[in-house]
Amino acid sequence: MELYGKKVLVVGNARSGIGAAKLALNKGAKVCIYDGKPYEKWEAAMQESIDAMKSQGIEYALGDEPNVESYDLIILSPGVSPEIHLIQKARHFNISITGEFEFASWYCKAPIVAITGTNGKTTTTTLVGEMMRSFNPKTYVVGNIGNAFSEEVGHIPADGIVVAEVSSFQLETATTFHPKVSALLNITPDHLNRHGSMENYCACKYQIFANQTVEDYSILNIKDTYYEEAKEHTKANCIDFSTTTIPERGAYLKEGQLWENITGVNRLVCTVDQLFIKGTHNVENALAAIAIATAFGVPIEMIKRVLTTFKGVEHRTEYVTTKRGVDFFNDSKATNTDAAIAGLVGLSSLNKPIRLIAGGMDKKVSFNEWVKLFRGRVEKVYIIGETKEQIVNTCVAEGYHAYATYDTLDDAVLAAYEESKPEECILLSPACASWDMFESYEQRGRLFKELVNHLEG
Repeated sequence: MELYGKKVLVVGNARSGIGAAKLALNKGAKVCIYDGKPYEKWEAAMQESIDAMKSQGIEYALGDEPNVESYDLIILSPGVSPEIHLIQKARHFNISITGEFEFASWYCKAPIVAITGTNGKTTTTTLVGEMMRSFNPKTYVVGNIGNAFSEEVGHIPADGIVVAEVSSFQLETATTFHPKVSALLNITPDHLNRHGSMENYCACKYQIFANQTVEDYSILNIKDTYYEEAKEHTKANCIDFSTTTIPERGAYLKEGQLWENITGVNRLVCTVDQLFIKGTHNVENALAAIAIATAFGVPIEMIKRVLTTFKGVEHRTEYVTTKRGVDFFNDSKATNTDAAIAGLVGLSSLNKPIRLIAGGMDKKVSFNEWVKLFRGRVEKVYIIGETKEQIVNTCVAEGYHAYATYDTLDDAVLAAYEESKPEECILLSPACASWDMFESYEQRGRLFKELVNHLEG
């Protein structure tokens, strides 16, 4: 769409919205940012940002909905549901609607590697970003990790590479987005409070394949429940990864070693023992990264170098410190039960009792499979957030009674520490989103680390 002189409304005044607004302004549009939060309720630093944006020519509508019928295009931030009243009204007037990620992709000339899935996205994207950067220094990691795509796209040259972590929220509004290499790591129940059903959630994930052709590549997980269904949604060349079988073409685990046969020859990449990131879920992430990077053409030596030096991602079973013989781990990125299960099982390999801090925003999913793993692993669970009652009820139903509820993360951390003994672990792994109490899982994880580092103060 030619934007010069057009009126564009950006919905959401967070990082993605601000990036989209600046990009639209740069393309000659008349831009307004709408957010339901009134100006006076923003923190001082954000008010300064709003004032600075206004000085650049961007208008604001804060608190009250603007008249949408006067706009040519509406750009949604990923955190905004496309079912809000303003968007329903825009559809009534046949106004074009897109998402921030899709909008940025309109102006990207570089090839895109896109990674989605319920779990493992951040670790895999970070790994692939490092592999691509060793192959081509003009690599940009964007999307659900790092900077918003719209913030970076104006600086990305045609001979660069984009590595994008893409969420279901971003794919929900993607229509023309076309990655050269796509990866769907797995699908398990998540964000059902937004998408309404697994069918809708899967449909969003499959949108990553929508515009790929036979000249592109799709990376899929043989073990995943939705593997066969996902294959039916892509026209691209399928490359698989697996920890249990050897694919016809893909990356696989065999006797403690990571191999690939994508180029037609079985090649050893590295051993599991050479990985700093531990656990079966991280072996899957490493195999996915091997498949993605090899499909793109990255030499095997560069792939191995990254895999054998990579120390992990912040907020993903991240070791924080040891105090009084008690180890602390930050797994704030575990925003659903499957991610929390992976963190819990992975940490159990240390053979230390775990004091688990959990709970957060209700995403309308079951906690049963997660709670079933507590017995024999979790010494006690310290529960916070709006899911407190649901987690307690699940613990009772599963016959697990070592739990207590707390009003704040501070209270939970202090209680866990006071009750802990040497040779135990304290693990923040919420199994829930953060938005009931925090702005993001990053804020939650960093507060946890700050609290831990000041416990003895």
